[in-house]
Parts: sequence; structure tokens; C-alpha cells
Amino acid sequence: MKVTLGTLKDKGDELAAFLEPRVGSKPSVSGDSMEFDDESVREGVKPRQVKTYIKRFLFMNGVRKKYRVFVSGKELTVQEIVVGEEAEEEKEKKAQAKKPEPEVEAEEKKEEEPKATESEAAEGPEEKPKKAPAKKPRASKKKKGEES
Repeated sequence: MKVTLGTLKDKGDELAAFLEPRVGSKPSVSGDSMEFDDESVREGVKPRQVKTYIKRFLFMNGVRKKYRVFVSGKELTVQEIVVGEEAEEEKEKKAQAKKPEPEVEAEEKKEEEPKATESEAAEGPEEKPKKAPAKKPRASKKKKGEES
């Protein structure tokens, strides 16, 4: 089984240490790739499971959103997601612009609600919709042998 690390090669030794107890063998790391001997891999460990382990490692290191892991046969590829810097900046600006607006709207609504309740209180008591009665628990089914 071969894992191509790409730009993640600087964390290759950490990834090897992370995968060793899970896969059952120590991989040989060289450059931007890592290889497991097929005979030494624990029985039942498939490349799809190793993909999940690699994704967990990426999440623990806080870089999960920056990388994708592809599986083809017994070869895994860790590839960095390339997004234009402009697109990232636009997403951040939109996220920051959207956050303050709901807070302002919520404050305005809170101010409007008490005014409406004061005018309704002057007019008279408000009719509340009736709620459905609570359901009673079902009687348990009796077994064939039991009778009351």
C-alpha cells in the first residue's frame, strides 16, 4: 500500500507514527511518499480505512479543510485543495458582513415586540390557541399464554 503525501511531506513522520498502531506496521517514509508492506499490514485493514485514519490525522492537526484524500486501488493520494486567494478573501468578507446583520435585526424585533404586547394588553386579554391533550400511554400487548 502506497500513500503519496504531496505538500504534506513535512508531516510525514508524524503521520507514520499516527498510522503505525492502527495499521499494524511501520511504514517506510521517503520524500513525499510512504509505503506499507502488504504482508505486515494487519489483517482486514483496507485502503479505505487508511483513508479515514489519514483524514482523522488531518483533522487533529487542523488542516482537514485544506486537503483531500483519494483512493485508487492500493494507492492513496493526499492532495492540497487549491482555492484562489481572492475567493478566500471574498468568503471571509461575506461571513463577517453576515454576522452583524442578524444581531441588529434581532434587537429591532425585540424592541417592536414589547410595544405590540402593551397595545394588546390595553385592548383586552389575548386568546391563546388550545393545545392538544397529552397522549395516554398505550396498553401493552398481552402474550398468548397470559389472560386477565
